[in-house]
Amino acid sequence: MLKSDTMKKYKPISLSKIKTYPLLRRKSKVELASASTPHLSGNSFDNFIHGLPDILAARDLTAVIHAVINARKNKRPVILGMGAHPIKVGLSPIIIDLMNKGIVTAIATNGACIVHDFELSFTGQTSEDVAEELCKGTFGMAKETGEYTNKAINSGVKKGLGIGKSLGEMIYKSKFKFKDNSIFAAAHQLDIPSTVHVAVGTDIIHMHPQADGKALGEGSHRDFKLFTSVVSDLEGGVYINLGSAVIMPEVFLKALTVARNLGNRVENFTTVNMDFIQHYRPHQNVLKRPTHKKGCSYALTGHHEIMFPLLAAALIEKI
Repeated sequence: MLKSDTMKKYKPISLSKIKTYPLLRRKSKVELASASTPHLSGNSFDNFIHGLPDILAARDLTAVIHAVINARKNKRPVILGMGAHPIKVGLSPIIIDLMNKGIVTAIATNGACIVHDFELSFTGQTSEDVAEELCKGTFGMAKETGEYTNKAINSGVKKGLGIGKSLGEMIYKSKFKFKDNSIFAAAHQLDIPSTVHVAVGTDIIHMHPQADGKALGEGSHRDFKLFTSVVSDLEGGVYINLGSAVIMPEVFLKALTVARNLGNRVENFTTVNMDFIQHYRPHQNVLKRPTHKKGCSYALTGHHEIMFPLLAAALIEKI
């Protein structure tokens, strides 16, 4: 053991000779010009957006708004890639409205979206209690959901359609009471691309006897090729990933590499990830890797049921 007298002795440092400089000479990241403006009763929503501080996420939100507006002014695509949660939290009417207004020009989803889109159009309700139904062995076993969706896929694929078009056509031509709330029916009516990208075994309709793996695979592959065609035209456009942590980020990355491999110039565009958690795949496959050399990317973190209506309202005000 070392003796205490061999250890260096320390004294508190003196601050008397510290060198300082005038505050006005320092570069600051925040200034009053960027501060918020209090909202006044009766002012427009556009005034509210303008009143946000020009800092961090508020600045990013404004940048996304401008990117979408500029894309549409220049007749460039705005693609909405999404998981099922936005549908389950009631965003279908807003998404359909953006499609009707020509703001969203293409839809791409995972397989779960067609389940909830169908159920809402058929009964006006969706989203079962998974834990409770799983205990009884009845999770995902709603008869009409399995029959109608699989029948639409099977017959649509035989006609040469993909899954998105198959579901959209079926719902659009149906007498379902709530079909006006179907994103896929709206896409069919507007004749805009709606693609569904399936991982077999992930969706409840795959458990039903009407499920045909051959049709699911063929339909989803057709949709991948259609989606890739849309992505090939993304130069100057915007790709929004809304609530898909795995499937759509992976599909987008593959579609983009095929587009570039075939000689399409897809470099200068904007990507956006909207979710209440910023996951690894959207961060890498939507935001960072696609815009590595050129373009812009933004992460807007927050609940879908708040953030997406906020974005949509701001876009409608600007359009």
